[in-house]
Amino acid sequence: MTQDEKFMKAALTQAKKALALEEAPIGCVIVRDGKIIARGYNRRNTDHSTLSHAEITAIRKASKKAGDWRLEDCTIYITLEPCQMCAGAIVQARIPRAVIGAMNKKAGCAGSVLNILQEPRFNHQVDVTRGVLEEECGGMLTAFFRGLRTKKAEKKESS
Repeated sequence: MTQDEKFMKAALTQAKKALALEEAPIGCVIVRDGKIIARGYNRRNTDHSTLSHAEITAIRKASKKAGDWRLEDCTIYITLEPCQMCAGAIVQARIPRAVIGAMNKKAGCAGSVLNILQEPRFNHQVDVTRGVLEEECGGMLTAFFRGLRTKKAEKKESS
């Protein structure tokens, strides 16, 4: 198992926490010097907040632990390609490397819809590794959204 796979598995553990709350299963960890310094998982519905994405939570925790908003010596591991808000936060935090599990063709901003992480006009670009444990990360999300559609269909039929 590579280092990237090891830390993506830790991000998947966070995604499972979101799943337990019936949230979209997205998880994130931030690593410095080979150690996890922050974790986060999706809590938008639980917190009633647009800002409660896995990456935002983890960046906030990592910054607090580092005592600095700059996370220039960290790597962020995310089970799903970040949205525009999270990609912007990664750039703003000066995180040099992002490792992504599954890509998000509908809203991803690390190469799918946009590539905010590697936009050359910004003052910081992120080295991106895509597809680490992609099947595991993507499979969890696919199953979650399939279940949501089934629940909606059942609710519609019963009303």
